[in-house]
Amino acid sequence: MTRPEHARGPSAVPGPPTPGPARPENPMLISWQRYADGHGRTVDTMTAALLFAVFLLGSEITLPRAEQPDATVPTIVLAAVACGTLLLWQHTRPRTATAVTACCAAGAGALGHLITPLLLAPTMLALYRVASTTRRRTTRRCYLTAVAVIVPAALLLDPVPHPWVMKSVSPVIWLLFPVVTGSLVRLQRRYVEAVQARAEYAERGREEEARHRVVEERMRIARELHDVVAHHLALANAQAGTAARLARTHPDQAQRILTDLTGTTSAALRELRTTVGLLRHAEDGEAPLAPSPGLGQLSELTESCASAGLDVRVLLEGTVRPLTPGVDLTAYRIVQEALTNVTRHAAARTAQVRLRFGRDRLTITVTDDGTAAPSAAGDGRGHGLTGMRERALSVGGALQAGHRPEGGFQVTTRLPLYPDSPAPPERTP
Repeated sequence: MTRPEHARGPSAVPGPPTPGPARPENPMLISWQRYADGHGRTVDTMTAALLFAVFLLGSEITLPRAEQPDATVPTIVLAAVACGTLLLWQHTRPRTATAVTACCAAGAGALGHLITPLLLAPTMLALYRVASTTRRRTTRRCYLTAVAVIVPAALLLDPVPHPWVMKSVSPVIWLLFPVVTGSLVRLQRRYVEAVQARAEYAERGREEEARHRVVEERMRIARELHDVVAHHLALANAQAGTAARLARTHPDQAQRILTDLTGTTSAALRELRTTVGLLRHAEDGEAPLAPSPGLGQLSELTESCASAGLDVRVLLEGTVRPLTPGVDLTAYRIVQEALTNVTRHAAARTAQVRLRFGRDRLTITVTDDGTAAPSAAGDGRGHGLTGMRERALSVGGALQAGHRPEGGFQVTTRLPLYPDSPAPPERTP
């Protein structure tokens, strides 16, 4: 039987075979099976008693014009030993039970009884237990041992001149039946276990895939909340500081900045309410969804940065192409986070956002003229840079960040215009 193949991924996990049409089951058979499972000792005792009667009945069978051996007491003893051994050891020591029952059958043959399936019944049951619970090599050895004990005893010690075919060929054939039947039962049991194992493996694969999706969703939510909260709080902090500095010398400008600060906090609350609302209605496919931000809102983003004292210029190169919603949101969030880092970590007054539309890629470059400390923005250990890299990778893009030789900091992102069919990377000018 072939072993189940290993799956390449959660979606490729092999499942159990499709069950065929249901077959009607016998209620009496089901009831008997339940009774046997719950009363094993009683069933074994009844089986031993039945085999005892069968053994004695088989000892009375003779061929026409053949003398009946006068060995009633030894025959009863042999039947009792064989059936008692089955009662005690057929489940725990099937090989020992096979050897004892084979010796009892050989003793019956030596007493002059004809070797029939009735005399071999205890040995056949013991061989069935061996074949259904042990390996093929063990089954083969027990079968050959039983044949080697019974056949020579019947051929050499039988006082009644029974035909040699009945004493040699017949035991070999009859003892082969339980071996074949037990082996088929063992293979069927292993097949069922393999099917159950594959089903459990598939179930574990689905659970792992579900956990993986939950982790990815948590990471996505964390990035989204980080981008929203960090950007607006950074702008609010910068606006509040600028307003406090200009409150005495330029009250008009301070009042305008405070008005912008109100708009910044309102926008933060609005985006947080939208994000939390999406989480609350995650299982509701009909829930109304607000439009996701994209590069079309860059003007609002630059205006909010301007109120915090950062002059942002946006440059477009190439032919503007429509973006998929995922790439559009990713591009916007990366620009937003890059400008947030400039506001928080760099003593910069100007920043530049360059959008270059290529044939199949969008390259975004955000630079500033500040002097950020390496530990603040350039080592890549902050959550902002990590989040930007994860966002770029989620759509098949890449991100690089570092200090410029002429001063300031630069973030370069390359995003595919068509994420489903990634294109070869373009050379950066």
